[in-house]
Amino acid sequence: MSSLEDGLAISSPLPVLDPTGGANQVRVRAYNERLVLSLVRRHGSQSKAEIARRTGLSAQTVSVIMRSLEKDGLLIRGAPVRGRVGQPSIPLHLNPDAVYSFGVKIGRRSADLVLMDFVGRIRLQLHQTYAYPLPQEIMGFITSGIRDLERQMTGEQRRRLAGIGIAAPFELWNWAEEVGAPAGAMDSWRSFNLQAAVSAVVPYPVFLQNDATSACGAELVFGVGPSYPDFVYFFIGSFIGGGVVLNSALFVGRTGTAGSVGSLPVRGGGGETKQLLEVASIFVLENMLRQRGLDPQPLWYSADDWIDFGEPLESWIEEAATALAQAIVSAASIIDFSAAVIDGGFPAWVRSRLVAATVRAVGRLDLQGVIMPELLEGAVGAQARAIGGACLPIFARYLLDQNVLFKEIESGSEPG
Repeated sequence: MSSLEDGLAISSPLPVLDPTGGANQVRVRAYNERLVLSLVRRHGSQSKAEIARRTGLSAQTVSVIMRSLEKDGLLIRGAPVRGRVGQPSIPLHLNPDAVYSFGVKIGRRSADLVLMDFVGRIRLQLHQTYAYPLPQEIMGFITSGIRDLERQMTGEQRRRLAGIGIAAPFELWNWAEEVGAPAGAMDSWRSFNLQAAVSAVVPYPVFLQNDATSACGAELVFGVGPSYPDFVYFFIGSFIGGGVVLNSALFVGRTGTAGSVGSLPVRGGGGETKQLLEVASIFVLENMLRQRGLDPQPLWYSADDWIDFGEPLESWIEEAATALAQAIVSAASIIDFSAAVIDGGFPAWVRSRLVAATVRAVGRLDLQGVIMPELLEGAVGAQARAIGGACLPIFARYLLDQNVLFKEIESGSEPG
């Protein structure tokens, strides 16, 4: 029986291997299985010969591993590919129905719950808006939402659930004034352990990560990541956040706050210095609409269904783009990123206009001595935070740490 076979049952998750520990046959096999799954996820359908070439593992070892993963239902066969000579090669790819996970996004104005399959597709989803988030309201949404989604799943799908990943802003209580909450209303978050509270009421493993970091991770795996090994990432939600990817791995830094792009200083329209989040955040647009007597609530109903608010939206795009351009140049001055990726909780047409305006704004800056990265639209979209959350239990159980993965690939040696 493969060491991954029991991994499909919630009661026996795979341990995350300690890279400092000793090696034995079971540990090496589990490591190699994770390595193969990681490579198939990154590169798409792969034949046994391609996996052997990428890993340095022997053809016999790869054949045994891939047969085992196929037997477990984690890999499925594609159509044979015939070459000029010899037997046709048979590529294998991830089985979308092999594993499922729940992803939760907690925002300052809304929350999302998604059911994601093994290849990153959202199968089911729920959305809730609120004036500002409170622990008990969030707990109610998560617990009732999971029950609702479970009722829509088959028994087999429920048996293949890997866990719940929560993407949430850190220190929510610090943003009470900006979201219009009464004084002290959000202080309950200071002592509330969300991960422990959810773990106490659901039968699945629960993971927690910063929302912007989660979105960056989703972009790394399901978006532009395979084409750009180093990029700085900006996700514009109620407040802007971001992440840093180096050598095809998330870089979170010594304290886990690397990529906190919202704190970057930028020059405002009047020449004053502000933080990026004070300009390039959706709450700024919300305030602009309110000042013009327009109802901002449609901003939070559905990220994909914004209406065109006309002049205030265009003004916000131009101001946000000017600030983003400065932030990107600052980031590129420290690390020569191959790309700067911009995404957010808004429709694709807003993202396109924002990225185009940012490109124009960069052209107005002094770029002497700066090697500019390519400016790109994010490929994951408005649900990047929820998808990034849903990735957490799947990656913890079935994939290698990205730094370890690419170190092994570059060495070309058989681990163990």
